Amino acid sequence: MKGSTSADSNFPLFSDGSDALPFASGMTVFCDFDGPIIDVSERYYSTYQLGLADTEASYKDQGICLHLQTLTQEQFWQMKQARLPDIEIAMRSGLQGEQVDAFVRRVSQIVNEPNLLHKDRLQPGVQWALALLHSQGVRLVLVTLRRQTQATQILENYGLANLFSCIQGTGDDQSAYHNYSEVKKQLLAEVMAQQNVLPASAWMIGDTEADILAGQALEIPTIALTCGLRSRFYLQQFQPTRITSDLLSAAHYLLGCTQPIAVQTT
Repeated sequence: MKGSTSADSNFPLFSDGSDALPFASGMTVFCDFDGPIIDVSERYYSTYQLGLADTEASYKDQGICLHLQTLTQEQFWQMKQARLPDIEIAMRSGLQGEQVDAFVRRVSQIVNEPNLLHKDRLQPGVQWALALLHSQGVRLVLVTLRRQTQATQILENYGLANLFSCIQGTGDDQSAYHNYSEVKKQLLAEVMAQQNVLPASAWMIGDTEADILAGQALEIPTIALTCGLRSRFYLQQFQPTRITSDLLSAAHYLLGCTQPIAVQTT
């Protein structure tokens, strides 16, 4: 991934935690990676464009001319945030039948290639947010559907890995793109057991239904962020504890809490 190999020069200096807020010092924040921390929008749109071009070229080699309508990045991202599947996106781009299947296969094949991964960027305010939480004694745990080694390397490249007490990821390259909710729940349950975290002292921050559902299944209050893969409108139906725009807003909200929030379970 292209990016700074160290923390930004404007990275804020916070205290060593000696002035940590009483509640914050006992808090554990489980945070997703893609969306809250990493902006994947450029990679996903470039993957869409390349997948469309490769599908068109493949059919052209067979003497078949496809009449495509390439979506703008804004159109594409609105569809992703509304959780429209790649099949629907393909059809709205002019593909049909087996052409759709070829496109979906190609997207899945290339989305994690190095020439596309380098398009990922750190979300604005992330370094401030993580440093602020860490300085106040909050235990940060990354729970991601990305390959664990990949997520760790990216955080190290940005000088952020040392802020996390644990990085929990997967061993494959497909879970993140397909956003498997059940896998996220299993990862969260495993790391809660490993870190001896009680639901009453924890929060789950993420940008998709997988994060919200995982937190709710384990009775953890959830914060949904709208800077990632889902829109506010889409996220509202899952009834997270709170919805904020980005990780820094979530950090400010958490540090303003004076007592744990009880999660209503049915």
